[in-house]
Amino acid sequence: MNVHTWFERAARQFADRPALEVEGVALSYAELRELVERLAARLHAAGAPRRVGLLANRSVLAYAGYLAVLRAGATVVPLNPQHPPERIRELVARTGVELLLAEESQRADEWKVPMLRAGRDEPFGRAPEVPVAPDDVAYVICTSGSTGTPKAVPISHGNVQAYLTEVAARYGIGPGSRVSGNFDLTFDGSVHDLFVTLGQGGTLVVPTAGALLSPVRTVNALGLTHWFSVPSLISFAERLGTLRPGAMPSLRCAIFGGEAVPVEALRGWKRAAPQADIEVLYGPTELTVACTGYRFPAEESAWPVTPNGVAPIGECFGSLEFRLLDPGGRPARRGELCVRGPQRFAGYLDAADDAGRFVPGGWYRTGDLVAVEDGLLLHLGRTDQQVKVRGHRIELGEIESALRSLPGVADAIVLAVPTDGEPELAAAVGGDCEPEVLHAGLRDRLPPYMLPRRITVLDRLPLNANGKLDRRALRTELEG
Repeated sequence: MNVHTWFERAARQFADRPALEVEGVALSYAELRELVERLAARLHAAGAPRRVGLLANRSVLAYAGYLAVLRAGATVVPLNPQHPPERIRELVARTGVELLLAEESQRADEWKVPMLRAGRDEPFGRAPEVPVAPDDVAYVICTSGSTGTPKAVPISHGNVQAYLTEVAARYGIGPGSRVSGNFDLTFDGSVHDLFVTLGQGGTLVVPTAGALLSPVRTVNALGLTHWFSVPSLISFAERLGTLRPGAMPSLRCAIFGGEAVPVEALRGWKRAAPQADIEVLYGPTELTVACTGYRFPAEESAWPVTPNGVAPIGECFGSLEFRLLDPGGRPARRGELCVRGPQRFAGYLDAADDAGRFVPGGWYRTGDLVAVEDGLLLHLGRTDQQVKVRGHRIELGEIESALRSLPGVADAIVLAVPTDGEPELAAAVGGDCEPEVLHAGLRDRLPPYMLPRRITVLDRLPLNANGKLDRRALRTELEG
C-alpha cells in the first residue's frame, strides 16, 4: 500500500478540518488534497519520473510536493534549498534524481536535471493510480558518510507502513490536535510529523526556522498540543529563561529524538508543560525514523535514575528484534545494538556502503553502544567517529575529507568538543592556510550543521608513538 494512502483516508474523512499551517497559509484537508492531486498530475505529464528531488523546505509546496510525489507512485528525495549548490548537485547525482520539483523562484539551469517549477495555483488535473509494492522505495534520505561522500538511505513503503502501524495511535492525535512540524524534510523526523499527523486528522503546524530558537514562545504562539524535536532545543529555552513552571499549558505530548537527552533537561520541560506526556524516541535513519521508545511516568518521582544521567531509549518496538554484541560479535548485555525486522532498510543505494553494516541473520549494526538495565535500553555512546549535532548524524571523516581537499591543507582532524549545551565541532589542520579561507571553502561544500565552529591551523598535527595522528592530544588542545 502506498504510504500516501494514510493521508488520502484522512482527507476523505476530515475534508473540512484544518490540515496544514505554514508560511501564514492554512489549508483544509480538502484543499491540500486538491493541490496534491494537481501536482501529481503535473508529475505524470512530465513523464512520470521514478525518482523526484523535492527542492523545497518549510513551505506549502514542500509538504504538498512530498505527498504529490508519493501519490504519483514515485520516490521522493528531499533536498534543502539552503544547502550549498555543489552539495545539492552531488546528492542529485548520487540518488539518481530524474526530475526536480521546486518553487517557482528556483533557477532551473544549475542542477543538470529537468526541473518542474510549481506554485499554489496549479492547473486542474488528476494523476492515474500507480500500483506500489511494499518493497518499492518511498523516500531516500542522505546521511553523512565516513568516506567523504554522503550515504543514500532508501526507505520502502513497507518500512514506513511498519513504523506508522507501531506509532500512529500512540500519541492521541486527531481533529483538534495541533502538531509541530519542526524538522526539515531532509531529516526523517519529518516523516513522523507528516504522516502521524495527516494520517489521523490533526493539523501540522510548521514554525519558521527562526521560531525554533524560542521553543516556549513558539508552542504558545501557535497553540501547539504536540511537540517533536531534537533535545538541544530544550537548552535554547533554558538559556532564554522561559522554562518556567506551567509556561506551556496547551501542550499534551512532547517527544524528543535524534540525540541523547539528559534526564534533568526533560525535568525542566515537564515542569513547564505539566499536562504533557514526555517520550524519548531513538533510531537511525536505516531503521525508519525510530525503533525504540520510552514514555516517562506521569509522576516525576517515578522517573528512572540512569548511571550517565541520560534518558533511557526504552524498549524495542514490538515488530522488531534486537541484540547487543560485544566487540567479538558475541551476545552481551552491553554492546553494539543490532536490530532486524520490517522497519530495517534493505541496504544503501550504493552497495559499497553496506560493507560492515550487516550481521548474518538480517541484523543491522547501528554503531551505537547500548546496555540493558532494569529491562530498559540505555544509550552509552558510539563505537565509531559518528556524532550528532542538533539531531543531524555526522561522520567526522566527511568533514575531514572536505578540509583535505582545500588548498594548503596537508591533513585535518575534526572533533566534537563538549560545551555547556550541545557539542560543537572543532577542527585542527596542518599546513599553510588561513582559517577564514578554510571556513569559506567549507561553506561551499557542506551544509551549515556540518561546519566547524573553530578551525585551528598548526604547522603539523601531532603524532603518537605509533606514528598515527594523536586525537587525544588534539582534543586536550582544542578543549583548552
